Amino acid sequence: MTVIKRIAAFLLLILFVGFLGAFLFGYMPYWFGQESYRTDYSELVEKYSEEFGIDKAFVFAVIKTESNFDPGAVSDAGAIGLMQIIEDSFDWVSSKLDEDELTYSDMFTPEYSIMYGCYMLAFLYDRYGSYELAAAAYHSGIGEVDGWIEDGIVSLDNPDIADFEGSNTRHYVRKIMKAYDKYTEILAKG
Repeated sequence: MTVIKRIAAFLLLILFVGFLGAFLFGYMPYWFGQESYRTDYSELVEKYSEEFGIDKAFVFAVIKTESNFDPGAVSDAGAIGLMQIIEDSFDWVSSKLDEDELTYSDMFTPEYSIMYGCYMLAFLYDRYGSYELAAAAYHSGIGEVDGWIEDGIVSLDNPDIADFEGSNTRHYVRKIMKAYDKYTEILAKG
């Protein structure tokens, strides 16, 4: 191989490595950022978040955290569907919506899971006026969060996640709020 061919091959290799580096460091973070914060079921999220008056970025954050957009998800606690509805919550929301046509297994259907989840999130946000407390109640229950407030552990006016009892709840709420911030940013872009 002549010197000119070696130099040409070396320059092609450098060019290839440069393009590969530009792709990996330029495009891949954008792609992974978008891929890890999916917006599947956006028409349903839009419809029910608007109907019940809850921020769609918060709904996406809950879906991502609860099921990672798997409509067939089932938790160890028996919660099912995209928004991981438990049977007691299903019964409660059904009574509030005066819905007697659906059964608990319908929570595997994305539309019904999103409808019920949006209703619950809107109710919890209206009750507490805080996404952090709404997320904590969605995860641990209203009785738990009300107990924190009544006992003075958590301030209703200025809740601090560090004050939430239970490391699982603190971790859950932090994940929700991180995803909520990211979805707020993504949806603002458009």
